[in-house]
Amino acid sequence: MRAFGQLDDPALLLVLVQSVALSALCFAALAAGGFWLVHHLVADQGVLGDLASSLGGLAVLVAALYLFVPIAVVIAGLFLQPVCRAVERRWYPGLPPAVGASMLSQSWAGLMIGLRVSVLSLLSLLVSIFIPGPGQVLGWLITAWAIGRGLFAAVAMRRMSRRDADQLYYRQRGAVVLQGAALTLCGAVPLLNFLLPVIGPAAMVHLVSSVAAVKLPGPTGFITPGHKSETFN
Repeated sequence: MRAFGQLDDPALLLVLVQSVALSALCFAALAAGGFWLVHHLVADQGVLGDLASSLGGLAVLVAALYLFVPIAVVIAGLFLQPVCRAVERRWYPGLPPAVGASMLSQSWAGLMIGLRVSVLSLLSLLVSIFIPGPGQVLGWLITAWAIGRGLFAAVAMRRMSRRDADQLYYRQRGAVVLQGAALTLCGAVPLLNFLLPVIGPAAMVHLVSSVAAVKLPGPTGFITPGHKSETFN
């Protein structure tokens, strides 16, 4: 709710406009490519071809909605830094500049997030087709885990090493998966899903800050629970 409440922030509005434009372009390209493929496969097949084309078009829209979530996660990775800085500037002004894992590690983690969510989204789509009902629930849980795990690691690595981010995730994976489930629901709602590249990282900043940081008196800033000798940069 804090993430939604900050959508009036000029810094986030700029990112929102850019991410929505890119998301809409990707969604249109995905849908157009699918429609072209279906029409190409069933062209000149008479009435049955027209019926297959209509059913195929519906299937393309469903697939596009499923695949839009991993696309939105990839886009979120592109705009991760400005979103996180805007949230920290409003809610956590006492934090020093972020110094965490190397940019190479963060870039690689972002790429892996997109690939993981893409593969798992495709698998969940297949499960939903062959096992209607329970398959959709299972697919939603899989996607929730992938989004929560990926975005949490990406945000946490801005202020700690990959190893510390992983350890923090394993201690707080219940809260991370719940946050991922909420974001997955947002990604399944048309129009609302265009906000995912901004809402996702913004929400994860609050989650990472709430589970990773303990405020200490004086200028020492924040430390991670269980790592009292290390500052939370």
